[in-house]
Amino acid sequence: MAELKAADFFTLPPSLTIFAAHFPADLPPWEWLKRIGPALAAFHFDVPVPPLPPGVQAEGPLWIHPTVKLPSYATLIGPAYIGARTEIRPGAFVRGNVIVGEGCVLGNACEYKNCLLMDGVATPHYNYVGDSILGNKAHLGAGAICSNYRLDHRDVLVREGDTLHPTGLRKFGAILGDDAEVGCNAVLNPGTLLGKRALVMPAIAFGGYLPAGRIGRVRSTATDEARED
Repeated sequence: MAELKAADFFTLPPSLTIFAAHFPADLPPWEWLKRIGPALAAFHFDVPVPPLPPGVQAEGPLWIHPTVKLPSYATLIGPAYIGARTEIRPGAFVRGNVIVGEGCVLGNACEYKNCLLMDGVATPHYNYVGDSILGNKAHLGAGAICSNYRLDHRDVLVREGDTLHPTGLRKFGAILGDDAEVGCNAVLNPGTLLGKRALVMPAIAFGGYLPAGRIGRVRSTATDEARED
């Protein structure tokens, strides 16, 4: 079975070219998670942050494009890079090691930690995006969660059919390919991979690997296997 590669899921957009050296396309996509922190550590946060509304709490190194739409209140903790024309909605909580491309939505009461969001990503309402990568134009419905920690606290494995891929990660949420969508109130179990334009139905728990263009309709079993349609 061919090794899963980041290039199978997404292409880093031109807006994030400054970080391209840290994210080789031929690596397994979960290896990119380990590179978010180093990519930001190598970035020069030498442009002043634009004026922030009084209710926005800001800490640590931040790069915020002047066109970013800021809410009346939110918490932004760096290091974080937030690209042009992104909208940050009230109550958003950015808590470090976050890279966001252009034209994204960081929604109301949503939390982001150690994640990479490419261009046009929409996470509008009550989402948790931790230790995850969302490809271009990926979308999380209201209340959709990227669960990033196993209940037994073991390293997260990626299940691809009968193959288990070790990741070496204790914290690993989800990888969403370009145009992937997750329905409202769905939970993506740790180590979930969704291919390009893969869809997960609302209000289910889903885990494993869903190839490009497929629809996940039923909850995963206790062994983390996932049925696909």
